[in-house]
Order: sequence, then structure tokens, then C-alpha cells
Amino acid sequence: MVNVAILGFGVVGSGVAEVLFTNETHIDRKAGGPIRLKYILDVRDFPDSPFAGKVVHDFSVIENDPEVSIVVETIGGARAALDFTRRALAAGKSVVTSNKELVAEHGCELLKLAAEKGVSYLFEASVGGGIPIIRPLNQCLAANEIEEICGILNGTTNYILTRMIRAGLSFDAALKEAQANGYAEADPTADIEGHDACRKICILASLAFGRHIYPRQVPTEGIVAVTLADVAYADSCGKKIKLLGRAIRQDDGKVCAYVAPHLVDGGDPLAGVEDVFNAITVKGNAIGEVMFYGRGAGKLPTASAVVADVIDAARHRDEKKRVFWAEGGEDVTASSAGLESAWYVRAEGTAEGIRAAFPGCTLLARADAPEGEFALLTGSMTRSTLDARLAGLAVRSAFRVLD
Repeated sequence: MVNVAILGFGVVGSGVAEVLFTNETHIDRKAGGPIRLKYILDVRDFPDSPFAGKVVHDFSVIENDPEVSIVVETIGGARAALDFTRRALAAGKSVVTSNKELVAEHGCELLKLAAEKGVSYLFEASVGGGIPIIRPLNQCLAANEIEEICGILNGTTNYILTRMIRAGLSFDAALKEAQANGYAEADPTADIEGHDACRKICILASLAFGRHIYPRQVPTEGIVAVTLADVAYADSCGKKIKLLGRAIRQDDGKVCAYVAPHLVDGGDPLAGVEDVFNAITVKGNAIGEVMFYGRGAGKLPTASAVVADVIDAARHRDEKKRVFWAEGGEDVTASSAGLESAWYVRAEGTAEGIRAAFPGCTLLARADAPEGEFALLTGSMTRSTLDARLAGLAVRSAFRVLD
């Protein structure tokens, strides 16, 4: 029998307990033996829960119990979760997590510790919720040199942009609706400013390219500056605005990773990804481009990915399936400022000034545009070249166009 402890009994933790209980027979068959929940660690009690009798408040109870071989960490953050994860691994227990912040900041260290102790550290649910992406990257696409990863990695921002596009809601109104529907937190900062997507692209890039890429190395821009004017201009040229995380291998081996809004052509599969759905495209030198699509968050979708890792850890107790990447460093990444692309620009000025700055550009139009407002698509150029040409113009928006 494999005994499991869950750390944190919030949305994901309670979902893991529910999946373990509801699908017990199926899970036992897949794991090759029984998997049972022994403890739930939380500062709270849950007297009305069917799992109330499993709640403990002291992590050392789990840490020192030799019958517990797998710890599921769903606390979140990188403080208590980091301490408990280190202690669990050091005690010879495999750890499964959905904690994107912890993996993005400390994944290399924790993977190394797991290897030293002969246990597993698995985190399929840390990117894309229930969408399988970590295991395919590590196994199914292992024969490929990965060239690029690009995707819609945050369901909250995708929902907000969808409502702006489909219903004509302002950013503030769409955000309030997302909060009312439970898609956005009371404090939505991590989502709307791009930090959540940044952590996810860091994990994917570290796995794909073999060295740890830290969030501080990834320039990140959210969607707070996107307006209905930008949505209308994008629509006028057959495009949609999407928040994308990208990681691109350069010719010198360095990785250009960043998060920012993009104009995406209406015929691109990413343009059709709406509401809270996520989609991740991976480009390999052998397979070409593949796409992973589904609900990127939610109680049961995320819990299903966590429990799949629990099954994997249980099945491979004697012969571990390793996930690994090497230490990071300042030599790993290249600045996104040197990445060439076409740009969408919305600015105030004169037609003569716009054409002088961007000869040959494509001017866009929208209904009821105020006098002196111009929007355009540029040719391919770097951010530094763009900024030089924008000098003297009152710029309202500047987003890359996905090539």
C-alpha cells in the first residue's frame, strides 16, 4: 500500500482528496496497488468534511511517519511550501506539486535533492492545470531539439480578453466579471500583470532547454494596458489580442523568453482559444509544431494532473523516472529586445509624423476614433529600433505581432 499526505486543503488539495476517493478502484489498478490518503495538513479544521479525521496541524507528523511515501504539496507560494518540500524529500518521500511559483524559483534545487534521496519530484499540474505538457515534453518529444514554446498560459487573462473581444466589455468590467465567476482572485495581480504566465514559461523553458530559467530573467508585461480601442484595431486587420508566454532558442543556444500581449492572426489556432482555456504550442526540429489545449485551471482538472503524478510516483518507487535540468545563470538567456517582429502601435500625432517614423507601414482604422489617434502595423524590427522611431510620439500601446 502507498500512503499519501496532502499539504493544504484548499481548492486543489480538496480536489486531490476527492479524486483519490472517487476514482479509488481505477487509481489502484493504474498504480498496480492501493493508494490511500492518510493525512491532510492544514492550519484549519474541517469538521464537515468526509476527510475531517485525516487532518493534522504539525508537518512533523507526516515527516516522521515511515508509512507515508508520497507528499502532495498544494499550499502554494515559496515559503512554507519550500520548507516542507525540502524536509519531505530529505526524509525519503516523493513530492508531487501544483505549485508553479515553487518550481519556477527552486525547481533545479528540488530536483537535485530528489535525485540524491532516490525519490521523485513531479509537477505536471504546475503548468496548464489538467493539460498534459510536462510529461510529453520530457518523454514524448524527447527526440526533438525544441526550437520554441509559445502559449496562452493563463486562463484568467484569456477570459478577460475574450469578454473584451466578444462582449465589448472594458478591461475593468471584464475583470469584475471574471472575479464574480470565480475565474479571478480578489487580488488578480499575479494574473493580469503576467507573473503567473511568467512562472509557467520558466518551467517549460527550463525543461525544454535544459537549464534553469528564473522569473527575474523573463521580461513580463500583462494585459492592464489593453483597451477596447486596441481590440477594435486588431479586429480591423483580422487579428485578436492574446497574452502569450514565449521561449525561443537562439542560434547561439541562448533562450529568449518573455511574456507580453500579442496580436495573433485570426487563422492561427491560438486565436481560437477562448474563455478560461489554455493552449501551448511546441515546435521541435523533428516533429514540427504540436499543440496542447484544455482547461488550464480548476479544481478537478488540476487535481487529475496531480493524481496522475501520484500514480506515476507510486508505480516507479524502485526505478525512478527522472525530470532534470541543470543550474541556471546569466549566460542562459538573451534579451527579448533583440528579437525582431512586426509591431502594432497606437499613438497620437499627425499622419505626416507617423509616415515619417514608419514609412511603408499599414495604417488601421476603427469606428469613432478620435482625431489625432493613429494605429498601425510596422515591418519587422527590434524593440530598440521601435523605441527609437517612436521618440516624439505620444504612444498609447505597442504590442508585438506574432509571426
